[in-house]
Amino acid sequence: MSSDPTQPVRLNAALDPVLSRWLWLVKWLLAVPHYIILFFLWLAFVLLTVVAFFAILFTGRYPRGIFDFNVGVLRWNWRVAYYAYGTLGTDRYPPFTISDVPDYPTHLEVAYPEQLSRGLVLVKWWLLAIPHYLVVGLFLGGGWGAGRYAGLIGLLTLYAGVALAATSRYPTGLFDLLIGLNRWVLRVAAYAALMTDVYPPFRLDMGGAEPVRVDIAGKPAV
Repeated sequence: MSSDPTQPVRLNAALDPVLSRWLWLVKWLLAVPHYIILFFLWLAFVLLTVVAFFAILFTGRYPRGIFDFNVGVLRWNWRVAYYAYGTLGTDRYPPFTISDVPDYPTHLEVAYPEQLSRGLVLVKWWLLAIPHYLVVGLFLGGGWGAGRYAGLIGLLTLYAGVALAATSRYPTGLFDLLIGLNRWVLRVAAYAALMTDVYPPFRLDMGGAEPVRVDIAGKPAV
C-alpha cells in the first residue's frame, strides 16, 4: 500500500529497537555542532524563501535549486530533532547533510510542485496559516528551529526519556503520537515556506509510516 498521494509532505520514521537508557540526558550537548550549523542554515532558509516568494509571484514556479535546499534544511532540522528532543527516536548520530540518507531511521520528503498559485502566495503563509499556527504553537511552545522543542512535544519527549531511564523501553504509543505531532508541524512548515498549495489537514496522522488514504470501499486509493 502507498501513502496518501494528495499529501506532498511525507514523513516516515522507525523507532530504534534498542535505545540507551541515559544517552538522552546528554544529547543536547552532542547535538551542539548541529545547532550551530542549523542557525546559519535557517538564516539562508528565510532569505531564500523571500526570493522564492517573488519568483512564485511573477512566474508561478518555485526555483528548483532553492526548493531542494530548503527541503534539505527542514530534513536536517528534523533528523536532529528526531535524535534529540523532538522525539528521542534513535541513538544514531544525525548526518551533516541536507540530502536524504537512505539508511537513517527517519526520512522527510516534500514533492516538488510544478506550478504554484501566484495569488495564494500573498496570503497563505500568514492569513491562511493562522489557524495552524495556533495549533502548532501549542505543540512547540517556545520554538522549533535548530531542533529545539518545547510545549507539548517537549513534555512528551521528556516523558519518553524518563520512561527509557526507568524501563529501558520507549512506549510505542507515545512514539506514534510524537511522530503525528511532528508530522503536523512539518506539513505546516512546508506550507508556510510556500513549498506547496495543498492546505495542511487538521488531522493527527500518528505512527511512523505515512497514513494510507482509502476509498469508500476501504481499498487503498490510487
